[in-house]
Amino acid sequence: MTIRHPIPWDQRAARVLVRPLVKSPVTPNQLTVATLAVALGGSALLAQGEAVAANWGAGLFVLARFLDHFDGELARQKKMSSRLGYYLDYLSGAFSYGAFFLCIGIGLRDGLLGPWAMVLGAAGCASAIVSMFTNLGIDKASTSIAAAGNAGDATGYPGLAGFELEDGIYLIAPITWMGWLEYFFIPCGIGAAAYCLWTCWSLLRLRRTR
Repeated sequence: MTIRHPIPWDQRAARVLVRPLVKSPVTPNQLTVATLAVALGGSALLAQGEAVAANWGAGLFVLARFLDHFDGELARQKKMSSRLGYYLDYLSGAFSYGAFFLCIGIGLRDGLLGPWAMVLGAAGCASAIVSMFTNLGIDKASTSIAAAGNAGDATGYPGLAGFELEDGIYLIAPITWMGWLEYFFIPCGIGAAAYCLWTCWSLLRLRRTR
């Protein structure tokens, strides 16, 4: 049985906004690299440990997470796909989130959390990298199940009413602007670890299905 989830709202917006690029020479892979550059730039600002830099960094990172939908939508509308693009998209997401957690931990090292901020940042970074490999495994296992004609439930990503679990990252901008980044960083880091565990469990469940 196939489980259909509503298309996320940010993906719907990207589908419309990317249309002017369909007839341009811009490629999906170029958008992926540009998105990664914006995310890394925002993360570097978050590592400065200074309020103004953190405000700009949070804004840039949120922009990068929204732009992350553009490469896939452009590929669909241009009918372009490649193995390089597939892996590049996963690497971009993992490096973006990995740098995000690590740099926030560095930026908050002199705050209330002290050196524990860097520990939490490193844990979030590791969770992002591990999640990349488990998500790749989920894709591979799901493809194998579909090819075998298995009638088991398909595994999707957590979502509800057009919103996905990862959409919570958009809150990082207003929260940072209000000066609450340090308080949000703790549940954010825990959430990254929880998501990593969820992907590991999903991968194990799919492998048992095969």
